[in-house]
Formats: sequence, C-alpha cells, structure tokens
Amino acid sequence: MRRILAVLLSLFFALVGCSVNPVTGKNVFILPNLDESWEREVGQEMYAPMRQSQGGDYILDPALSDYVTTVGNRLAAQASRDLAYEFRVLNDSVPNAWALPGGKIVVNRGLLTELGSEAELAAVLGHEIVHADAAHGARQQSKGLLTQVGMMAVILYGSSKAETELGQQIAVIVPQLGAQLISSKYGRDAERESDLYGMNYMSAAGYNPQGAVELQETFVKLSENNRSDWLSGLFASHPASKERVDNNRATAANLPEGGEFGRDVFIRKTAHLRRLKPAYEAHDKAREELEQNNIRQARVLATRAIELEPREALFFALSGDIDAASKDFRRAERAFDSALQRDDSFFYHYLRRGQIRHELGNYAAARSDLERSIELLPTSEANLVLGNLEKRAGNMDSASRYYQAAANPNTPTGKQAQKELVLIELPRNPGKYIQTGAVLAQNGNVAAVALNNAPITLNNIRLKVEYYDANGRLQQFSRYVRGSLGPGEQTAVPTNIRDILDSDELANRVQVTVLSAQVANP
Repeated sequence: MRRILAVLLSLFFALVGCSVNPVTGKNVFILPNLDESWEREVGQEMYAPMRQSQGGDYILDPALSDYVTTVGNRLAAQASRDLAYEFRVLNDSVPNAWALPGGKIVVNRGLLTELGSEAELAAVLGHEIVHADAAHGARQQSKGLLTQVGMMAVILYGSSKAETELGQQIAVIVPQLGAQLISSKYGRDAERESDLYGMNYMSAAGYNPQGAVELQETFVKLSENNRSDWLSGLFASHPASKERVDNNRATAANLPEGGEFGRDVFIRKTAHLRRLKPAYEAHDKAREELEQNNIRQARVLATRAIELEPREALFFALSGDIDAASKDFRRAERAFDSALQRDDSFFYHYLRRGQIRHELGNYAAARSDLERSIELLPTSEANLVLGNLEKRAGNMDSASRYYQAAANPNTPTGKQAQKELVLIELPRNPGKYIQTGAVLAQNGNVAAVALNNAPITLNNIRLKVEYYDANGRLQQFSRYVRGSLGPGEQTAVPTNIRDILDSDELANRVQVTVLSAQVANP
C-alpha cells in the first residue's frame, strides 16, 4: 500500500508546476493540464447548464442584456488575455454575479436592481473579468486537487483495505468541478486581486473608479442587515468587508481622477426591470408561501405577478406549480403551456409539464418534454420519471440507465431512483448489492457472512454455501439470513461446518454466494 501511495504521489507531483499570472506577472500554482485550453473548454461546456440551473437567461428585455454586454466588452478590452468573453443576465432575484473559466460571466436580474450607476455595474463586471483573466478558477481547482490528493494520502497510508478502494478514492477527485467554480470562495488574495485590477480596467475603460468604492460601501451596508438573499448570493463567494472598502478607496486615490459614472443611462437602461421589481417580489413571496403549503395566498400573489407582467414565463410556471400542488393537473398543464409559449428555452418548464403529463397518463408527450428538459439540464427528477416510463414499457436496461443517472443518496428523488434501480437489478444480480464471505468463529464453526451494500433495506436473503468435505467431495446447501439488513449492515449465519482449521484452509474449501434477496417494503 505504501508503494502504491508513493507511485501515486510521485505521478501527481511530477505534474505540478508554477505558472505566471497573466494579470499580475507573478508566479502562481496552477497544474499544467489546467491551461488556457482547459479554461476555454470548461467555460464553454458549463456555461449553458450553469445558467439553466440558476433561473435561465433573462429574455424579457433584450435591450438590457445588450447593454450589459456592451459594458462588459468595454471592460474586457482592457484585459490581459483575449478570452472569448461573454456576458448574460440571469432571470434570478438572488443578487449575484459570477465568472466561469474562459471569460463566461453572468449577472443576476436581482443584482442589477440594487445598483445605482453604470460605474457600479462596471465594478461588478470588472471584478468578474479579473477572476477569469487571472485564471482564478484554474488556481482554485489546482488547490482543490492538491487538497484531495493530500486527503487521499492520509486515507491510503492508514488503510488496510483492498486496492479497489484506491480506485474509489481516485474517482472522487474527478467529478468535483461543477458549481464549486462559481460558489467557492476564491480566497482573500484572489478577491483583492479582482478588486484592484478590476478598478484598473474600469479606469482604463473610462469609468470613474469611485463607482467601485460606492459599490463596496453598499455591499457592507447590506451585509450588516443579514439579508438572506445577499448571504446566499454574492456574499457567499464574495464577502463584503470594510477592508475592501478601504482598499478600493486607496486604489481609487492612485488612479486618474474623473471618468464616467453613468447614473442617468443606467437608470434609463434598467427602468423596465425596476418597474417590474414588485412583480418579481410577488413571485418570490408566492414561492415561499407555496413551500409552506399556503396555497390560497400563493395563488393571490401569483395572480398579482401575472397582472403586473403577463409576458413573464416564470409567473405562469409558478401558477402551474400551485395548480399541481392542488392536484388540478389539467389546469397545471395549461399553465405550463403558457410558460413555454413565452419562454421555450428554460428546462424547468419542460420538466414540470413532463411530470404533469405523466400524472395525466399522457406518456408519449411526457417523454418528449422530459427528454427536452434533460437536453437543457440533466436532473434527477427528469431521469426518474423517464426511468419509470421505460420500466412501464418493459425496457429494463434503459430504465436502469435512467435510474442510475438519477440516483443520489442526498435527495428524496435520488433515493427513490436508487430504490428503483435495486428493484430492477437485485433479482438479476443480487451479488452486486450483497457482499458475501466465510469466517471462522471462536467455537470453530464456520459462519457465512452477508453485508448489505445496497442503499436500502433488504430481506429474504438466501445464501449458497459450497465446501469440500474431509473426503474431497463438494457439498452445498443454502441458508437464509434472519430478518432484514439495512444499508451497510452485516450478519453471520452458522453453517455447522466444523472441520476447518485455519483461514487458508477456509479460503480453499469454503465459498459463499448469494442466491436471492428482496427489497423490504418495495
């Protein structure tokens, strides 16, 4: 095991090297394989699904999106690297902004209504541009991988388990990219870098850097109010502090005076969005009421939101969810029809209409909607229902693939998918879920051991015991495990085999396999 660890660590550190921060010119730790091509590829592949997962694009006011892009491109022209910068406004009330590697940047609708000038918008976008320009995502990922390897080294060094666990430990390193690139804190150095050079980009682009000071002053005031939307949004990854205000003031003092604030143009460009703020507040409050099962109040608020802006698809989707909670699936389907007529680019509308059509027994239409939703954003919810449709049609292999995609021990939907997967696979391959073996008990008797590796409780477990007796003849019989075994539980069943002297002889003469098992309370 120590040799395996040595090889692993030597291979890892053979890849480690220093890179030059393209913004500061200083040496930084970035793995060689996380280069600019990696940044571009990751940003391109993740941009669309990450936007889908956070409200989808805000399409109601194309002129606003064009305006944000214009400001963003003006700042990106000052960046050190010629990345494929792209700017989008997301239809989300949470005040937030983020950047993916490769220059893919978003700002939420909910943040724009809190800003007061184009210079403040430039401060937000300039900060995110530096995160991309300085390869902060690649640096964060490199540090994360190093930490993972360090943790793995500790696990392996003290482990006495089989080499198969090594593969499992390595496997957890690979898929941890997703949302952590936008939700993880970059660290104080990266935040300082983005504040400092973002203001430099602002000034070079003709904006007054005092806008960045005003922005941070606003953020500090909001952070003191402990508003949950801010704490779950921008402040989760970009903490506000008086130190950042003071640093921005010092930076502004060393930059040329003057520059645009653009208060009037910003207010004009965001006027429609500001007028609709009460509608979105009604929508968000209705969602909260719906979560508390206050159907009547949720419906009043949803109706109010639609009256204020009948073009907004989110409001009709909300209405559909309220109808579905009331078990009025026909009305819910019509509401999601209306949502899709207004915005057919958002996964949620297809997902919910597909689920509702499944409830109504319109399986072909449900399948079409759910498949489209997965094209936009794969979800456990869509995969679970598609698995159910395949199971209903008798396509068990296809159903297993959908359930496997949906399986997740941390969500109710994922747990249901795990259960469905076991229901399909257990009769055909019980050994996949039940680990068996033989052990010598202290009284000299051989016991058959069963360990439940399934994520759900199993019962009626039947074991097959094969052994060579003292005359070399193969004997076999079966034993049932008493009661049930929960996830991770194991038990030993006596076999009445008593002529085994040691573990070597046990391995040569006795074999235990599982013949069958059932899911408890399917």
